[in-house]
Amino acid sequence: MPNETITPDLLLQAYASGVFPMADSREDTELFWVDPEERGIIPLETFHVSKSLAKLIRQEKFTVTTDTAFRDVMRACARPARGRDTTWISERIEDLYTDLHKRGFAHSVECWQDGELVGGLYGVTLAGAYFGESMFHTVRDASKVALAYLVARLKAGRFVLLDTQFITDHLKQFGAIEIPRDEYQQRLREAFAVHSANFEQMDQSVSGDTVLQLITQTS
Repeated sequence: MPNETITPDLLLQAYASGVFPMADSREDTELFWVDPEERGIIPLETFHVSKSLAKLIRQEKFTVTTDTAFRDVMRACARPARGRDTTWISERIEDLYTDLHKRGFAHSVECWQDGELVGGLYGVTLAGAYFGESMFHTVRDASKVALAYLVARLKAGRFVLLDTQFITDHLKQFGAIEIPRDEYQQRLREAFAVHSANFEQMDQSVSGDTVLQLITQTS
């Protein structure tokens, strides 16, 4: 599909249907739709925080913010990393998701150290679902902290679905699982029945202890 036919509105319709776009490289001018047979998710109720990560969160080694550097996070996610020379985050994708961000449908979590952006993630929100797109770190464990803060924010905001698209060994340590497409569609319908989800429910200045309490709460 020529990328000029994909608009922010069409992107939202695609997510609501369970599909998402990718590109073959940073410079690629074409996008394609992906609808995996097995979908990666992290069940919010069983998100796992290791003892070492919990200790790091309590220490508040990083300053964590939300939606303060969305495009910078996207660009950082698109840079080459260990084991990955290319990226599916093309410049067109960057522009489309930045537009969604300006409209309140895409959000980032940032980790800072000494004023420098050292980790983060971004994704799309619709109803009670957060569709995670990508994460990065330049300082050890920064992306793990960003993910923990995201989960706390989602639980505080009454979200019910954290979609990771695919799963990796990195995500498995947090409790990520694969589910069949039919089960994912059912979870997606349940998420779209949630009308009270609010990504801004959690205050930006919460303590690490509060983040851990939110993660472990069961209701």
